[in-house]
Amino acid sequence: MSGSVRMRQLRVAVAGFAMALNACTMLGPDYRQPDVEWLDDWHSDLYGQRADPAGEQAVDLGFWWHLFNDPALNALIAEAWHENPSLRSAGLRILESRALLGIAGSGLYPQVQQLGGAIDYVNTHQPDAPGGSRNESLVSYQAGFNLAWELDFWGRFRRGVESADAAFFASIANQQVAQMLLGAQVADLYYAYRTTERRIAIARENAAIQRRSYEITENIYRSGQQGELDLQQAKTQYLATLATIPELQMTLTQTRNALAAVLGRPPGELLELSTGTGGLPAITPVQIQGIPARLLQRRPDVRAALWQVAAQSAQIGIAETDFYPAISLNGSIGWSGSDSDSRPDIGTLAVGPSLRWNLFDHGRIANNVRVQDASLQLLIEQYRNTVLQAAREIDDAAIRVVKTDEQSRVLHEAVLASQRALKLAQSRYQEGYADFQRVLDAQRAMYTQTERELVNQGSHVSAVISLYKALGGGWSPVDVNDVIPEEVRDTMRQRSDWGDLLDYPLPDGVSAPPRNPEKVPHD
Repeated sequence: MSGSVRMRQLRVAVAGFAMALNACTMLGPDYRQPDVEWLDDWHSDLYGQRADPAGEQAVDLGFWWHLFNDPALNALIAEAWHENPSLRSAGLRILESRALLGIAGSGLYPQVQQLGGAIDYVNTHQPDAPGGSRNESLVSYQAGFNLAWELDFWGRFRRGVESADAAFFASIANQQVAQMLLGAQVADLYYAYRTTERRIAIARENAAIQRRSYEITENIYRSGQQGELDLQQAKTQYLATLATIPELQMTLTQTRNALAAVLGRPPGELLELSTGTGGLPAITPVQIQGIPARLLQRRPDVRAALWQVAAQSAQIGIAETDFYPAISLNGSIGWSGSDSDSRPDIGTLAVGPSLRWNLFDHGRIANNVRVQDASLQLLIEQYRNTVLQAAREIDDAAIRVVKTDEQSRVLHEAVLASQRALKLAQSRYQEGYADFQRVLDAQRAMYTQTERELVNQGSHVSAVISLYKALGGGWSPVDVNDVIPEEVRDTMRQRSDWGDLLDYPLPDGVSAPPRNPEKVPHD
């Protein structure tokens, strides 16, 4: 065949390839953001805690714990963001999903690009050959390059990139979820520790008061001025209060150990707990700027659920491509030769399309499409449930903040009244106008009301933490340097060739997937 004929055939093949690319289509549904019918009509004033947009500056949701003005808490959260194993794992999943995105993107290019070669040495020994024994040797060699490119005729590989891209953005949103939960967890544990510290102090203070009463009744009993009943009642109350302290100390240690684990440390003393305010913060009335429905949609777990829907939507198109033939363009260039003059060197060139089509699958492909579609609907329902639970968390936390604040004022009055009642009971007892039972009752009431007030203060702080977490606060965009510590990345570089993936910047301002995109945006 002449060279000009071969060139015409090659041009026809290239033209056909270009036409095939232009004719490519995308099977499967394009992503549509699931509707949540009630969300647009949901307007909550957070029980009076929404700030006037023209009023004072509200707390930055990204660093809401600064409102407590506690340097020890700020330092603990900063350390947790750097050392927490779960948060670090979420960062590693970003790298994993980015590598998977690279795998998916490679399908858009020739899938087979193989260079091969071989050298053979053949020695032939003929002991009975005419004229005596004879040895013949031959060296042959060959090399070739094979190319196979399955055309993305039905969108299999583009849908794969779309799905992997959405999964990549979902991993970033999930890392932000981990940030959000971690900040709230550290703050909850920190103030649970402070609350327990104060409960131990209150128990000791009341035990000291009850011990004095016990000693007084003991002296009176020994002097014969009263019976044993008052003595035993005073002793019972004193010992009962004293018995609460070991349990509170156990709770204190367990809370400290839980906080240490969140910080990535073994159980033991935390020097940070010896600094800071040492008590519960006085919180000014909470004021939230922004519409709750919009703040809800800003939550990273809500956005992660949407990205997961987008990733699964593309899987339907991938499954549908199995209904149609896989069209590939194949080519090979080869050369072979030997050191024998009787065997000429040979060069080969082969170019042409191929088709692979599974005509009889006995329902496997159709059922796989149904599986992917059911999985998509499942993720849509999970997204709607995530939105519903987020709204419930916002409302629950908001009413809890309001009611614990109301309760704190009532309990404070009750504490003042119990303290006054104890003074009166002690005075009347000393003057002989009341029996000792009134003193015991007053002591018990003061201890109970004082502890209730403290526990409610802790509940109010916890409610404020829950509200800011429910509103999606406590996260900020981060770079790869923040999600994976340098020492971890150095270890990974020494173990494997990561190229620039360990240093390549993460996208800024990650939001929910577009409502009706032609394709999911790439990093």
